[in-house]
Amino acid sequence: MKYVDEFRSAKAAEGYSRLIKKTITKPHVIMEICGGQTHTIMKYGIEEMLPEKLTIVHGPGCPVCVTPLEMIDKALVIASYNNVIFTSFGDMLRVPGSHDDLLSVKAGGNDVRIVFSPLDAVNIAASNKDKKVVFFAVGFETTAPAIAMAVIEAKRRGLINFSILCSHVLVPPAIEALLSNRGTKIQAFLAAGHVCTVMGYEEYIPLSEKYKIPIVVTGFEPIDILQGIYMAVRQLEEERYGVENQYVRVVSKQGNIPAKELLKTVFKTVDRNWRGIGAIPLSGFKLNDSYSEFDAEKIFDIEDIEVNESPLCIAGEVLQGLKKPYECSVFGSLCLPEHPYGAPMVSSEGVCAAYFHYKNHVGAVD
Repeated sequence: MKYVDEFRSAKAAEGYSRLIKKTITKPHVIMEICGGQTHTIMKYGIEEMLPEKLTIVHGPGCPVCVTPLEMIDKALVIASYNNVIFTSFGDMLRVPGSHDDLLSVKAGGNDVRIVFSPLDAVNIAASNKDKKVVFFAVGFETTAPAIAMAVIEAKRRGLINFSILCSHVLVPPAIEALLSNRGTKIQAFLAAGHVCTVMGYEEYIPLSEKYKIPIVVTGFEPIDILQGIYMAVRQLEEERYGVENQYVRVVSKQGNIPAKELLKTVFKTVDRNWRGIGAIPLSGFKLNDSYSEFDAEKIFDIEDIEVNESPLCIAGEVLQGLKKPYECSVFGSLCLPEHPYGAPMVSSEGVCAAYFHYKNHVGAVD
């Protein structure tokens, strides 16, 4: 496919592999922050193309995976009401809560619907004014502008039966949390290209300077990943640090300014719990006071639900790059895509799902 094949070229991949091996002289640890990048690494066998001195670890860049357990349980409570139409992107339906998932609630007869856009949920609310329509707003900065627009549109149309269950999380605070851990071994980051398409990469510059660590904004195709790794390795070997942009065909330093203004209009930044990791200060979005009438947590009075994580699931350690999925005692045995213990096994961007599907059947670069 034109404009895609060149980023999956075997010749180019071999060239970057040789460059990385030629450049590296000492051990380094690089984390890719995005679940989409994780799946590319696994699917195309990129780890097998890298020198032994280089370790790739996988970060908390799957928004489905880090949605806190209590937020899943809140979704289950809301979706169980008879007068509710609960809408969500499809990747949330099989994420396990404390005792159930949204797919089970749907199978039990409740009205749970998959939508492809939050504006679909707004239209459902317009067509079902006798029902309360809730959209499960999950994602990083990438999907937040579309959800902000849906809220603005619902207010413009006077749809008092529409609300969102907001669980948006932000990447830079997560990077800061990882780097502030004294036990971290991370020496460089591949930043998520789609997040930076919206937000730009200005927020990453203070992090790079504070922690003296290379950060490379990187795309999602095999050549993107290999080039991003090479750029990070080159910085490490030259004992310098800074933010570099591999994904120049999409990302600019300032990002999408209208989208960022939209986020400021609708949301405020708050502390947020991350599944398996815990609270990270100022790491999430919440509707601000001007749009609080669309806050499902307030409407359904479920702000105080608290739950405990499964002691068998080590998703938190996996998402912090401290362990690999195969180090989990239930990975591939009790924890399977059909019966997941944690979200990383069921999400389309989950690192456990990537290891399960690709680690023993690695695809080749075309």
